Amino acid sequence: MNRILILGSGLVAQPIIRYLLSKGYFVTVASNTPDRSDAMIAGNEKGKSIYWEATDEGSLNDLVAGHDITVSLLPYVFHVMVARHCINHKKNLVTSSYVKPEMRALDEAARNAGIILLNEMGLDPGIDHMSAMRIIDRIHDRGGAILEFYSICGALPAPEAANNPFRYKFSWSPKGVILAGNNDATYLQRGKTINLPTEILFRNPFKLDFPGVGSLEVYPNRDSISYKEIYAIPEARTMFRGTFRYTGWCEILDALKKMKLISPEKFDMSGMTYAGLMVHQLRELRGVEYVKSATGANLADTVPIPELMEQVAGFIGVDADSVALSAMKWLGLFSTMPMNRNVDSTFEVVSDLMIEKMTLGPEERDMVVMQHLFLAGYSDGSKEVIRSRMLDFGTLSTDTSIARTVALPAAIGVEMVLNGQIRVKGVHVPVIPEIYNPVLDRLETLGIKMIEEYNLPASEMIGYKESE
Repeated sequence: MNRILILGSGLVAQPIIRYLLSKGYFVTVASNTPDRSDAMIAGNEKGKSIYWEATDEGSLNDLVAGHDITVSLLPYVFHVMVARHCINHKKNLVTSSYVKPEMRALDEAARNAGIILLNEMGLDPGIDHMSAMRIIDRIHDRGGAILEFYSICGALPAPEAANNPFRYKFSWSPKGVILAGNNDATYLQRGKTINLPTEILFRNPFKLDFPGVGSLEVYPNRDSISYKEIYAIPEARTMFRGTFRYTGWCEILDALKKMKLISPEKFDMSGMTYAGLMVHQLRELRGVEYVKSATGANLADTVPIPELMEQVAGFIGVDADSVALSAMKWLGLFSTMPMNRNVDSTFEVVSDLMIEKMTLGPEERDMVVMQHLFLAGYSDGSKEVIRSRMLDFGTLSTDTSIARTVALPAAIGVEMVLNGQIRVKGVHVPVIPEIYNPVLDRLETLGIKMIEEYNLPASEMIGYKESE
């Protein structure tokens, strides 16, 4: 019987552990939270949890050697370390994370070892690739070309749980969600390259109506243009990958960034209150030693909160009743409570506040929304709009949609590798039919399905103009 090693027992681990145990595999979960692993194993005699720290390479070497395949659910910075041990012992590896250049560089070594390092087997990245490639390959098989392509995904609270000013709650990697707000973005729009530095990432979202949810806003996600090569669509004149959020998120994040409140830069915060931090930021950003009130007086750290809020609103260019200022106040950034910090970053301060107040409750649901939109062109001059959508709800915070949609593709990938259904070797992502077709078919039996619509009118395309 095959033995599977799972590294990590975080928020998305439970579905993969239970899926693989249900198939009769022996599963070892190695993490620094074995109590959590035990709860996920739920007494199954073929499951075992052990205490392990990700920095313990000596134990990792023995763990990899003693199992037939490894699944890394660790932060991405550890994947290459794990992959090297897998290569040394000729053991396959599955992750749900983006392929970094350091991982890509292991391709030849993995091929020589006769193994696959299968990455991006999650939701985004993962299901997004597979569901997109299924349509792209169909269009190419008909002799068509991809003229425009939009791919947008979001992990959000269900509408009834979106009940704070951010209209957002964390059901996965909280720090990662916030840190992603510091990314730049690049995409291709009708042949023109659009570069958005992080400072303006959230300035101009566009809106889409999603059935069953309502109006959502969209902002671009990192480097979209590189996916022309990954998806083998060099002909595309529009290539856009984006993120769904409820309306208000972009305004709030833009305001936080204007105040440099999600910056990783560290400084001494000893003795500061949250309101004092806001005064500090205004001083630094204005390049002056003090903040002036409307009357020209000095504002100390004990400045009256209404005066401070007025100053912040003026600096970031919003009204006093804006959602951005309301969100900052709700978060506690105008509180006179001490922060109890020493040398630290605003990113840590604000992300900790957000995690404290914005974690999905035990009786609340999350959801995943995904949409692809294609404009295809054919040799006879005809064009076709194709849309592919998924709306998936969790049941409770302990059985989240994000956990299912991230973990189950990886679980199916593990099963396929062990069964010999995936024969390719080296570093791969799931963009070839050998991988994506069986995974998507299996996901549908588990209730995770993209709904595809063909021959839609041109008016369904993003940015459509009647004159075209």
